[in-house]
Amino acid sequence: MPRNPSTGVYSKPAGTTPSVGQVIDPVPWNALTTDLGNEITNSLPRDGSAPMVAPLKAAGGTVSGPGLGFASTPQTGLYLKGGGLLGFTQNGVDVSFDKASVYAAKSGDYTALASDDNAVHRFTAAATLTLTAASTLGANWHYCVIADGGDVTIDPNGVETIDGATMLVLKDGYSVNIICSGAAFFTNKLFARIQSKADSSAVGDFVVGLILSNNGGNPNTHIDFTAGSARSGASFVSSAASFTKRVTGTFAAGTGAGGLDAGAVAANAAYFTYALRKDADLSFDVVLSTSPTVGGITTTLLTGYTIVKCIGVVLTDGSSNIRPFVLYPRDEYTFLTPVKDAVSVAISTTSALLALTVPNGVKVKAKLRFEFTSSATTNAVLLSDPAQGVLVAGAGSDGANVGTIQVANGFAVGSQEIWTNTSRQIRMTLGGATGSIWIWNDGFHFPCGRSS
Repeated sequence: MPRNPSTGVYSKPAGTTPSVGQVIDPVPWNALTTDLGNEITNSLPRDGSAPMVAPLKAAGGTVSGPGLGFASTPQTGLYLKGGGLLGFTQNGVDVSFDKASVYAAKSGDYTALASDDNAVHRFTAAATLTLTAASTLGANWHYCVIADGGDVTIDPNGVETIDGATMLVLKDGYSVNIICSGAAFFTNKLFARIQSKADSSAVGDFVVGLILSNNGGNPNTHIDFTAGSARSGASFVSSAASFTKRVTGTFAAGTGAGGLDAGAVAANAAYFTYALRKDADLSFDVVLSTSPTVGGITTTLLTGYTIVKCIGVVLTDGSSNIRPFVLYPRDEYTFLTPVKDAVSVAISTTSALLALTVPNGVKVKAKLRFEFTSSATTNAVLLSDPAQGVLVAGAGSDGANVGTIQVANGFAVGSQEIWTNTSRQIRMTLGGATGSIWIWNDGFHFPCGRSS
C-alpha cells in the first residue's frame, strides 16, 4: 500500500505518470484506483458519519498550540505534557485535573507517602499518622484523613508544622483535609472551626449535668462528676462520660487522678471544683482549689489547659475527709449528716456574727434549723443576712425567726434559708434579756449556673 504508515504520506504506484500518446498499462493504473478507493474508505468522514477503527494519533502540541484543538479556538484542546502526561489547555492556559481519589482503611500507625496524593484514609483505631517530608511530597500534595475509631495524631516530619503547630490531634469522629505547600502542611480549617464552634462569638454561663457526689468506693477522698458540659462566656467544654478526681494528690490529667491545684488536702476546708479544657484536644478535666475565683487558682500544673468555670464545691471535715453530701437541682447541697454549727451558744441584744460550715470566700444560702431557749418567758431571736446590716429583734422592730418563749427555760424551734457573707457568717441578735441557741446546718445553695 503506497501510504507510509509512519508519516501518512501517499505515493502513487510506479507507472502511473502518463505522457502524451502513451498507451496506458492497465495493471499499475488499476493498482492506483484501488489504492485511492482504499484511502478514501480509510479516511475519517468530516461529517462524523463513521467512527475511527484504530487509535487517533494526534500531534504532541504545546499549551498554546494543542495537538488536538478546535478551528474556532485553536488554543483550546489537548496536548502532550512532559513525562507523557496528558495536558488540557483553555485559551493557551493549562488546566489541571486531580488524580482519582483512592480510599483505604488503616487500623494502626501509618506514614503518608507521595503516592497517597488525593487519597482518603479512614483510621479505624487510635493511631499516629506520620507525614513524609513536605519537600518530598511537594507542593499541591493533598490528603484526607478520617478518624473513625480513635483519635489520630498527625505528626509532620522533623520540625515541620501543620497549621503552624508541631502536631494536630484529630478527634475521633472528625475528618480533615491536609495540603502540602512544599515546605509545611496546612488544613482546610474546617476541623478547627468545628472544634471551636462552641467558643465562637456565643456567650453565656451555665452548667448542664456534671453533678458532684461522693465516690461509691472511696467516698472520703474521691469525687465523681456525671457527664455534662459547662460554659463561661466564650469558653465551653463537655464530657460524654462520668469523671472522678481525688483530693489526696495534686493535679494530674485524667479520671481518677489527683485534683488539687497545689498542696495537700486540709481539714475543715472548702475546695472549689473547676471544669478544665485541654487546649490540644478540647478534652475535659477538673481541678480543685481553695480559691473561690479563677484568678486565684495556682496554675503551675495546668499548662496547656483553659479554666472554663466553677462547677461545684466540696467541704472537708476535721479529719480532712470529704463531707458526705447530695447535690440536688439548682445547685442545692444537702449534708447527709447535719452539721451542728451552734451548740448552746449564748446570744444577747448585741448583734453578733456566727460562722457556719459552708464554702469560704463566696456568698451562699445556708439551710438552717434553730432551737432557742431563754429564762425569759417572752423572747425571740432574729438570724439574718449580714448584708442587711445590724437588725433589731422584736415585734416592734425587725421581727424574729425563732421564739417566742412562753415558759421560762422552755424551747422554741424554727428554720430558714439565710444568705451568708463571704466569710461564711450570718448575723444573730436577741429580742430581750439573754438566751442560748442551737443551729443545725443541713447544707447550702451554691449557685454555679445549673438550672436543673
